[in-house]
Amino acid sequence: MPSRTLLGHPSGLFVCFATEMWERFSFYGMKYLLLLYLTKYHLFTDELGLDVLGAYAGLVYGMPIIGGLLADRYLGMRKSVVFGGILLVLGHLGMAVEGEQARRIAGEVVRDESAIQVFYLSLALIVMGVGFLKPNISTIVGRLYSEEDPRRDAGFTIFYMGINIGAFTATLLCGYLGETLGWAWGFGTAGVGMVIGLVTFIVFQGHLQGHAEPADPARLRGKSALGISMEATIYLGAIGGIAVVWQMLQFHGAVGILLNLLSVVVLLGLLWFIVARCNRVERERMIALILLTLSSVVFWALFEQAAASMTLFADRVMNRTIFGVELTAAQFGSLNSLFIFLFAPLFAWLWTALGRRGLEPRTPVKFALGTIQAGLGFGALVYGATHPEASGLVAGYWMVLAYLLHTTGELCLSPVGLSAVTRLSVPSVVGVMMGAWFLATAYSEMLAAQISKLAAVTTTDGVVADGTAALQTYTDLFTSLFHTGLVVGVVLLVFSPLLKRLMHGVH
Repeated sequence: MPSRTLLGHPSGLFVCFATEMWERFSFYGMKYLLLLYLTKYHLFTDELGLDVLGAYAGLVYGMPIIGGLLADRYLGMRKSVVFGGILLVLGHLGMAVEGEQARRIAGEVVRDESAIQVFYLSLALIVMGVGFLKPNISTIVGRLYSEEDPRRDAGFTIFYMGINIGAFTATLLCGYLGETLGWAWGFGTAGVGMVIGLVTFIVFQGHLQGHAEPADPARLRGKSALGISMEATIYLGAIGGIAVVWQMLQFHGAVGILLNLLSVVVLLGLLWFIVARCNRVERERMIALILLTLSSVVFWALFEQAAASMTLFADRVMNRTIFGVELTAAQFGSLNSLFIFLFAPLFAWLWTALGRRGLEPRTPVKFALGTIQAGLGFGALVYGATHPEASGLVAGYWMVLAYLLHTTGELCLSPVGLSAVTRLSVPSVVGVMMGAWFLATAYSEMLAAQISKLAAVTTTDGVVADGTAALQTYTDLFTSLFHTGLVVGVVLLVFSPLLKRLMHGVH
């Protein structure tokens, strides 16, 4: 049967577009509320709230490696997306269970521990749900086009617009509802978005034209060592995994240990592969890719301050009125998606125009430029912090500039990095290297939270006691991050000729 089309693209693209848009709506709808909710409602200390955020974010970015592997070998993408979507719906709706607000009695903070356990369980459901859904919805988009299809890049562009529409609208809407009407409103709205996304996918899955089915249905129906079908075994294992993640989120050191071990194992395995299985050109390209991947950890650790130290900064020491409109601290997170809308087409045009003239920067230079811009974003915040308004608060326009610089840095590094993985990897380990790239991102999420703890300040019932001292603490942290971004970026620039030689003609 011929593939149905819509606006010149396979109709299945728009099923994936809508599903991913609502999934990202739910994800970003709670991301920027999370730390504020913990520190202002359950009265967690900054350190404890950041530990939870880092553990959650690290697992969210690491779990898709497993979800993608299970889909490739057993489940297929459609079943994985549906299962992941169900877990996400349960997790996001569970986040709307606030319980009683924490209170201070005789100097001690008393919390609703039952509600907090529901919170941790909800995060575990989201982690596992993202693991099954996130990598596989993107894979389906790729399956809808042949490798030679000239519409392929345009299709992915449309798909990624869905991601940013979801992120932009969710951060504005859920960020407003959560901080003004109540946390349950923000988290609950995010959950409703995921319900819409899941229903959309189930109702219109026929438009996928069979591209998302299991590679070997007979193998999936076959018995596992448990005496049940392989499909049931995977679902049962995922439920067990949720229980493990539920506990790991409460013992944050376990997540750090896990990521450290995985990183060491992957790095040692890649080094063995490079030495034992690669010729000289392959070896040097793989070395260049590993060095670029390691450098990306620095960029993402800076960039992901957005939901951590930058959100607390906006909440506590910043005048949040922009062009006459007062935003909540969480709503500033929408600026990243807004600037992607505005500047992604410009960057695509710029690289193409420079490429026609032989002037397009090589990948290592783009990485350097991205890292420098991340540092400059913190430079803007430092300047604003050292030149406060008469009220003693920092003008919100400096945060807008910081997000602008971070987003242009992201556009230099993120899409280029994913492309570099596919172009520099030895074909037999492209999947492993893509997993390593996302593992580096997961590691940087954990690192970002630990860095933010350097600016942890004391609060009383969720309110900063000394605003001036808090402002100085944030200024000190952002100054260090400003210098880090510049130094690492310049080092990458200095070594870019060497990396270029190691890449052997790969742009």
